[in-house]
Amino acid sequence: MSRCPLLTASIIVFATAGVIIRPFRLPEATWALAGAAALVLFGILPFGDAINGMRKGIDVYLFLIGMMVIAELARQEGLFDFLAALAVEHARGSPERMFILIYLVGILITVFLSNDATAIVLTPAVHAATRAAGAKPLPYLLVCAFIANAASFVLPISNPANLVVFGAHMPHLAEWLRQFALPSLASIVVTYVVLRLTQHRALSVERIECRAPHPKLSRGGWLTAYGIVAIGIVLIGASALHMQLGLPTFICGAVTAATVLVLSRQSPRPLIKGISWSVLPLVAGLFVMVEALIRSGAIAQLSDTLHAAVAQSVPRTAWAAGLITAVADNIANNLPVGLIAGSVAGSDQLPPQVLGTMLIGVDLGPNLSVTGSLATILWLVALRREKIDVSAWQFLWLGLLVMPPALLAAISFAVL
Repeated sequence: MSRCPLLTASIIVFATAGVIIRPFRLPEATWALAGAAALVLFGILPFGDAINGMRKGIDVYLFLIGMMVIAELARQEGLFDFLAALAVEHARGSPERMFILIYLVGILITVFLSNDATAIVLTPAVHAATRAAGAKPLPYLLVCAFIANAASFVLPISNPANLVVFGAHMPHLAEWLRQFALPSLASIVVTYVVLRLTQHRALSVERIECRAPHPKLSRGGWLTAYGIVAIGIVLIGASALHMQLGLPTFICGAVTAATVLVLSRQSPRPLIKGISWSVLPLVAGLFVMVEALIRSGAIAQLSDTLHAAVAQSVPRTAWAAGLITAVADNIANNLPVGLIAGSVAGSDQLPPQVLGTMLIGVDLGPNLSVTGSLATILWLVALRREKIDVSAWQFLWLGLLVMPPALLAAISFAVL
């Protein structure tokens, strides 16, 4: 390996480690941007190429902005408190019923709004519900993190990474369901069973309130709820038409926020201030690092290796691709891994089983560690806002129990 690829790899590994470990408690975005800047300063990546790398993430940035705007608006308008009261009411004093209720809602939000939406929208709602019920929040908040990835390949819109991996080769919706319906079901069921078993002790000693104060939802709250439903409908339509999802999501979020703020004569300043804008430079830094890998020739080498393996055995290659991709998510985050997988897949036609297991690895692999996916990072950001701390090691130990059996089950059905 020449000096430039070695230096490229070293910088990317250092930056990724910073994102994962967060030395000096600095935000994840600081380390991602530091890695991107180092690639430019050392002459590895020309400044123009770095800018082009950032531009490739425009659709993702717009998608995230739209989702963060609608989530913060929902929090400020009391929609989460309203939904929390409903959740407590339907749980009827049963922690187990509340657990599965949150899991089912998480499936619906992930499938029809995306895994990032589950992290951004559901997490604060669940925290509000547990607070209203007088319950310890962590077992229920963990549901938000794990179902966000476990159900993220039911539909193409369930995870922005799906669009990145398939790109212009996105299967028709019927073909998608034929290929991923059973693997998705296996992932969802196995994740629930293992997660439920690991949280059994915490739930068995839990006592929750049967009733919670039922706040009246304001006109702004109802408009926000309609905006969330509209986003779901628009995303399904955009996916069916093979359109990018970022701009429609951004427009729906912006229009909903503008409508609520104008009708209630509120200043937009609290809304803008409440959004976690640091997520955007984090994603931009990741895109730059992937651009450096493409220029280093690593993508071409991966493509050659993958096609040589396919020539020997498609099933073995499919298994290897899924497992390696899943592990890679937790080293470099699934967004850049998805970009790399999409670059490799786009270089030549691959068997559907291989491409399918790569996608499953990209989507489900992040359930191993807190920095495996953008959705989990967004979940952590939401938890920090509520002064709840989940360490990387705490999540990893649980992820080691939850992710591998779900991944093996999903890949098994995908290879059939």
